[in-house]
Amino acid sequence: MPPESAPLLGTLLHTIGAGSAALCYTPQKALHQWSWQTYWLAQAFFCWLTLPWIVAWLLVPELGAVLAEAPRDAMLKSYLLGVLYGVGGIAFGVSIRYIGFSLTYAIAIGISCALGTLAMPIYKGVLAETLGKAGGSYVIAGVILGAVAIVLTGIAGFRKERELSEKGTPSKFNAHVGLPICIVAGVLSAVFSFSLDAAQPVADVAREHGAGQFEGLVIYLFSNNGAFTTTLVYIIFLAQRQNTWGEFLRTRDGSPGLLRNYGLSLATGLMWYGQFFFYGIGHVRMGEFKFSSWAIHMTILILLSALFGFLVGEWRQARRKTVIGMYLALFVLFVAVGIITYGNYLGAEEASPAEPIEETTGH
Repeated sequence: MPPESAPLLGTLLHTIGAGSAALCYTPQKALHQWSWQTYWLAQAFFCWLTLPWIVAWLLVPELGAVLAEAPRDAMLKSYLLGVLYGVGGIAFGVSIRYIGFSLTYAIAIGISCALGTLAMPIYKGVLAETLGKAGGSYVIAGVILGAVAIVLTGIAGFRKERELSEKGTPSKFNAHVGLPICIVAGVLSAVFSFSLDAAQPVADVAREHGAGQFEGLVIYLFSNNGAFTTTLVYIIFLAQRQNTWGEFLRTRDGSPGLLRNYGLSLATGLMWYGQFFFYGIGHVRMGEFKFSSWAIHMTILILLSALFGFLVGEWRQARRKTVIGMYLALFVLFVAVGIITYGNYLGAEEASPAEPIEETTGH
């Protein structure tokens, strides 16, 4: 049976997942004598390829039967959309190198939030119906407000980087290269919400086999593996061109640190997969307007990543006016999440009560 609608709990779970995503790139700063492509493939091996299968095997009952009964077209469509999302993931990582954490998260995830959330009800032709339901207008308004707030964070982030450049602070900031890549990352990252939706029939089969709140874990077997395919092809190209294959067996200068690099890659993969895990068990609790899960996740991700930027000192030398502008944007983000959650709460109250979550033991 489907889990009981509980939007407040769902938002809390989305917050945990978003926090995991906001921190997932931090281990990269501690890598020793590894090229970007070596690190990226190592973490992708954990996040995109192995963890989805390990976790699904542990928590989804009768996984083999689920995959045997699930519609093949849903699996294929989710996988192919995941391939496109993989391009966005690569672009996201590259963009951070040129325009920093704050601006990359603001622009790329801002685009992803709007496209990945509003495009779904528009594509399915249910936007007008959604607005007419109890709480529906709150959900849509919250999504739009969140998108506006994300734009504000982007403006504040751009001003901060410009001010640091004016003060002579060393910076690798390059908007001419980073911004186009960041926009591509945002558009293709939005495809992930379509990949998740495409594989919903597979999750429905998992529910029939008693998966309960973990029904969505089977979706990542296709969406994430599709993203890994793209990553693998791209990294093979880079490693071949730059002759970095040897880094998987030793650091560039032969010094100690190889095991640490793999540990950091594992940490990145665990945190990145963590966002999907908590997204899945949060999504099934959002009730009538599940499509808003993407907006909630993305908005909270922006909020937490911006706060992380403050904690690591990215804003220490920014002007007071710019910092105040960022605080204002963060407040609007917080309000947007509250409005979307309240809309989901109203929708859950209006809907018929669902059956309680079944207890599952996994394998």
